[in-house]
This record gives sequence, C-alpha cells and structure tokens, in this order.
Amino acid sequence: MKAEELAKKQKEISIAEFFEKNKHILGYSNPAKAVITCVKEAVDNSLDACEEAGILPDIFVKVDRVDRHYRIVIEDNGPGIIREQIPKVFGKLLYGSRFHAIRQSRGQQGIGISAAVLYAQLTTGKPAVVTSKTSPDSKAVRMEIFINTRKNEPEIVSEEEVEWLVARGTRIELEIAGSYVKERKQSVFEYLRETSVVNPHAKITFVDPDGEIHEFPRVSEELPPVPKEIKPHPHGIELGQLMAMLRYTKARDLRSFLKNEFVRVGDKTAEEVISRAGLSANVSPQEMGREEAVRLLQAFSETDFLPPPTDCLSPIGESLIMKSLMAEYKPEWVYAVTRKPKVHSGHPFLVEVGIAYGGEISEDRVTLLRYANKIPLLYQQGGCALTKAVESVNWKNYGLQQTRDELPSGRAVILVHLASTNIPYTSESKEAVAAIPEIIEEVRLALQEAGRRLREYLERKERLMKKKKKEDVLYKVLPLLARKVCEVLEKDEIDVDRIVARIVGNLHVEREVVEKDGMLDVTLRIFNFTKARRELKVYEMCSGSVEADNAKVSQSTYTTVSWDVLLNPGESIELKYTVKGRIVNRRPLVGGVDAELLSGAEPFGL
Repeated sequence: MKAEELAKKQKEISIAEFFEKNKHILGYSNPAKAVITCVKEAVDNSLDACEEAGILPDIFVKVDRVDRHYRIVIEDNGPGIIREQIPKVFGKLLYGSRFHAIRQSRGQQGIGISAAVLYAQLTTGKPAVVTSKTSPDSKAVRMEIFINTRKNEPEIVSEEEVEWLVARGTRIELEIAGSYVKERKQSVFEYLRETSVVNPHAKITFVDPDGEIHEFPRVSEELPPVPKEIKPHPHGIELGQLMAMLRYTKARDLRSFLKNEFVRVGDKTAEEVISRAGLSANVSPQEMGREEAVRLLQAFSETDFLPPPTDCLSPIGESLIMKSLMAEYKPEWVYAVTRKPKVHSGHPFLVEVGIAYGGEISEDRVTLLRYANKIPLLYQQGGCALTKAVESVNWKNYGLQQTRDELPSGRAVILVHLASTNIPYTSESKEAVAAIPEIIEEVRLALQEAGRRLREYLERKERLMKKKKKEDVLYKVLPLLARKVCEVLEKDEIDVDRIVARIVGNLHVEREVVEKDGMLDVTLRIFNFTKARRELKVYEMCSGSVEADNAKVSQSTYTTVSWDVLLNPGESIELKYTVKGRIVNRRPLVGGVDAELLSGAEPFGL
C-alpha cells in the first residue's frame, strides 16, 4: 500500500516547472545578476539575428525604474520574427533553431530569452510584451505572452497590429524584480561595453535608470562572415548518439550512412572504417545493434580523419580586436593574436587574444576580458579555464608584475576569446569555461605570443627613454659649450642639432631656404645617423607653383612635393626644389622612421 501511495505522488515535471524552482541555474541567482542576464539574453539574440540576416546591428537598450521593479526594453533592427513563431520563441523553453546546428553561435540551447520571460512572470506576475515587424510594407505585431509552466507552452494574453516607425525589427519589454548596479565590474553598462569590444560592427545605445545615455558606436562597417553549419565529426561522437543516428538515418547502407551523416568521410575513409569494424558496407544502419555500434565507434578512434572544416567558426580577427581595444581603452600600444583552429572531442575551436597597454588605462591591476562565442563572461572569473590560462603564464618575463598563480598587475587590458561549435561551459548559466586541456594550452600559446610582443615594446620604450634623457642633456650642454668655443675662436655660432643627432643616432633633416627674385630655392639635407637602412618618404607642402628634379609633384589644395629616399647607415642626401609662393608645413614631413628617431622633421603616415 505504501508503494501505491508513493506512486500516486509521482508525476511528470515540465522543463519550465523545473527552471521555475531552479532559476539560479540559468543565471538568476541574485537581483543584480537577474537584470544583467535579462539584458544579455535579449542582446545576444539580437546580434545573432542581425548577423544571420546580413544586417549591421543597431541595438537599443533601456532600463527603467517602475515602482519597486525594473522595466527592461531591448530593440533591434534585425529581420523581425513572423507572427506564428513569436509565441514559441519567447514562450517555450528549449525551442530554437540552433540546438542541432554544429556551428558557432551565441544562443544554442533555446533557453535564454524564454527563461527571461519566465523570470519576469515569476517575480512580477506581468507578461512579456513583444513587438515584431518583418517588412516596411506591413504593420507590426504586438503580443503579450505568458508561459504555462505546467505544459511549457506559451499563452497569448493579447495580440494586435500596431504602427511602428521602423523598417523591420524586434522589441521586447520585460518587467522584473531586480537590482540595478552602476559602479561595478558586473553591471549592465560593463556587459554592453565588453560586448561592443568584440562586436565592432554593432552600434549599441544604452539608457540607464537615471536617464543617462551611453553610446557604443560602430567601429567597423564590415559584417563578420556567417558561420556555416557542418555535420558531426567522427571523433566527437559518443555511443548513445551514434546508436540514435543509426536508428533514425535515412541512409540505406552503412557506407552511405558514414558519407552522408559525418564530415570528413569520403569513399576511401568509409571503406577503412568499415574494414576496421569488421562490418559489411551494405548492412542497413537500422538493423545494427549495440555491439555493431561499439565496433564502429572503436574503428572511429583508430582512424585518422582530417580535422573538421573551420568555416563553421566566425573569429573577430586581429585587426578588429586591436581597433576595438584602441577605440574603447585608448592605450599607447595594442597587439592581437588569432590562433589557427584546433579540435577537441571532434569540435573545432579557435582562440584569440588581445593586449592593450598604457595610455589612458589607469588601473594598476590588469583588466581581464573573457569571451565565449563573442559573449562577455562577467561572473565566475576564478572558476574559468580562460582565467586559469592567464594566471599560468609567467608575466614577469613579459614586463608585468605578478604574484604566483594570480592575474598580473600593470596598466594593461587582456582580452581572451574562445570560439567553438560547442563551448564547454561549466553550467547552464554560461558564465565560465570548463578546464579542457587543449583549450587551456591554446590560450597559453596565444598569450605567450602576445606577451613576447609586449616585452619587445616595453624594452624598446625603455631604450628610447634612456636615449631621450641623453638627448635632453646634450641639448642643454652642447649649445653652451659651442657658444663658448666660438667666442674663444672668434667664429660664427654653429647649429648643434646635427651634432646631437649624430651622437644619439637619429635620422636628421635640415631645411635651407634662399629667397631670390620672389622665388624660394629650398635644399633639404637628410643624414642617416641610425644603425639601420632607411626607406623614406619625404614630403613638402607648398602654396604656389613648384619646380623640382627627381621628385613627384601633385596639385590639389596645396602643391605636394614628395621623394622616395633610400639611405644606408652613415649616408646623407640633398633634395632641391624651387617654389614661387610659400612653404606651408613648418618642418619637412618624413615617413618610414619612428618619431623617436627623427629630428628636424615631423613624422608622417605612422
């Protein structure tokens, strides 16, 4: 009887009911984190939708105080969502288009935005308000949606067509119980700021509860390539998954099953796998049992397959990482590394690293930016494999201070981005990356490469500082010494600039101008006192007509005279031209040499 009574209490639990009682699993563990998570899920969806539709994202985020609650509004200029799909996308957990797709994307499980709707429903009892428009020629659809947690099905509270003065897009409004924090690393502002760094093609506008507007402008007009979907790789398959694939495949024989259901399997490789497994190529996959599946899986592990294709990934790229770090943090030096793709458990992944140093970066402790598929990871920094990889590098070798097995200290920002078809998160809240050895090693190698460049820069900077101090002393002492010597010898005073340039090893430029009959005869003398061969571009800008031999003369607002010059160490050259008018630039312009090694001229084009 007791067993029968217990049996009566057993009942099915829907996924929505489960998360209703375990909302902390999805990132809603405290009021401040809840606000960030709601914004994050909606913004991630907007970025994915815009990129898949080939649209440069323009995203608007607003957080308002409403009584004791917060109203969150996220609006994008994406393709919109058709009327039939709106309730399922926002009102049904584990519903989405990307779960079975093997390619890089921000959203994967079909939980994110619907979980935000569920959280709003649980904490304020108010429905989500969704507005969507798919064409400039149609009206927008506005729905109020609840989630039936018993059935994990959407319930439409109201629906109407409305005028919306946008061409297309999606807007969601959620009212939630939460807490808004401003001056913290974990905040809506910081999440949007870090999102803008790795999504330079996106424009994000944020209005905070105080009405302050924060603009994160678009840095690049180029959309990232859309990742292509690939089939499973044989080295990433587990037994249960393989048995399910055998059962439900439409292939009529084992050979076509291997070729059609897996990537990197051709005729020759399929025959090799079948032979190793001791199976028949013509056997029906549906008739294969567990024993045959085990043999097939063992054959997979013994066969060398080509790595999966990497067009399923969408890296940020070295130039855009550097451009974004320069725009956001305004450092004096920046460098980025994108590693070649690797594979773990059959899943392609790649690692990107960026380091920004000095400039307007004022904090003594290094700022670590962690990303997975272009999503900022704000929480669980200590438990993340990306953090462990940064801590494992000996940063003292690269010019930063560090206590053993901790983040380094210094005026620097370190960015680490992991892109993969399957990010190994430590939990459903997607806040930290699991410690996969292959991933940690790739991050270490990328950091060490960037670290070597940082060390080169810091060493060069130190050398130049010493050189500048020496140069300053010479400029103080030599003019006084030259003046006294000339007085004693009763000679005209000499220009000491060339002498100082020779002592400190600069590239030195002198301009001599002689006026005659309304014409200016100009002579440029260039001396290479450096220890390297120099390929230079020398420019003069004039107002009036110019005559010059062995020079390129172009006319626009001003007349530009330019020379291509090649000078070995210790060599010098004279460049001459005549101008009827005036010279516009104060000093000659020279490209091809660092400003610190140039005297008597202005650096140009560096």
